Amino acid sequence: MQRLLSPPLKALMGSPCLRLLVPRAAPRAQCGCSCGISRPLRPGQYSTVSEVALQAGRGTVSLPSKAAERVVGRWLLVCSGTVAGAVILGGVTRLTESGLSMVDWHLIKEMKPPTNQEEWEAEFQKYQQFPEFKILNHDMTLAEFKFIWYMEYSHRMWGRLVGLVYILPAAYFWRKGWLSRAMKGRVLALCGLVCFQGLLGWYMVKSGLEEKPDSHDIPRVSQYRLAAHLGSALVLYCASLWTSLSLLLPQHKLPETRQLLWLRRFAHGTAGLVFLTALSGAFVAGLDAGLVYNSFPKMGESWIPEDLFTFSPILRNVFENPTMVQFDHRILGITSVTAVTALYFLSRRIPLPRRTKVAAATLLALAYTQAGLGISTLLMYVPTPLAATHQSGSLALLTVALWLMNELRRVPK
Repeated sequence: MQRLLSPPLKALMGSPCLRLLVPRAAPRAQCGCSCGISRPLRPGQYSTVSEVALQAGRGTVSLPSKAAERVVGRWLLVCSGTVAGAVILGGVTRLTESGLSMVDWHLIKEMKPPTNQEEWEAEFQKYQQFPEFKILNHDMTLAEFKFIWYMEYSHRMWGRLVGLVYILPAAYFWRKGWLSRAMKGRVLALCGLVCFQGLLGWYMVKSGLEEKPDSHDIPRVSQYRLAAHLGSALVLYCASLWTSLSLLLPQHKLPETRQLLWLRRFAHGTAGLVFLTALSGAFVAGLDAGLVYNSFPKMGESWIPEDLFTFSPILRNVFENPTMVQFDHRILGITSVTAVTALYFLSRRIPLPRRTKVAAATLLALAYTQAGLGISTLLMYVPTPLAATHQSGSLALLTVALWLMNELRRVPK
């Protein structure tokens, strides 16, 4: 029956007679200005015939309410905050060289830390069997081991907390019907990425526990796996934050001019550059590249050091040569600050809402603060508190870049 009635119904969609039978949305409120504000639809009101057909033929369609969207938006904002905490804690774990202190991985078993001297001694003996202790920490005491063990333990437990913060509310909202079809797909992807992130973390740690007889370097995790671990965390953070801001912040109805189009594209490119600069920091951390040339603006006595292309083939230098890795990070940082500065002055040439102007000014201030932190970290030979602040600053810069992009997003028609 529905197939027989569907073609005539589509043919009558534009009929004036049929439109008279359809309850319409409430009239626009007369506020005395040119911008009309639509009142919310009461139960039983439909704005289009297609919605009437859906109600008649398929039963009641439950769309997420504005209140539900706000709840989901706040939940994702909390989720992005927990991911930010994991990134910061992971950076401190790397800076304190604590990441290889736990030499096995169990989802449930390792949640209980050692509670007595015998258990601590057993844990310490397991650590002594791996390269980091044999080569780097052979004179480490049990008290020193407890510090690095608790650092890694805190990072792993925080990761489990992140998983719970994503998965449990997602299941609840799904059951309550507060997620639209598109949002369900996005939430599933986010929860899957959380699980993948945990597995990737252990895959990274394993690379630092392997015996490497031919290597004369100190034991460390693979910089490739470290970059993958950080990169997936940043993707998870950006996706969660973007979705949250899209649900919580009302969109500006900006005139679609050519200037605005260029500003929007430039903002997207700048955010991508900030992301790439943050990701390159993983290679700097993985290779301890912040310790090779501790001068600025020159690298030693020259602008371009002679050992940029030591490795063969040449492409290896980009990811494995500490000198090249630091050089690339410098260039990316300077380019990011230049792009943010240009973006700020471009935004001043266009009439923008106050909130958007605040986002652009905040991005500019953070970019120069982050550059100052990076230079100070380099000149002072990477002290842990300053380096951790610098790593946190990259996350703050990325946050504001996403905020500005969200401010400039196109209003759907």
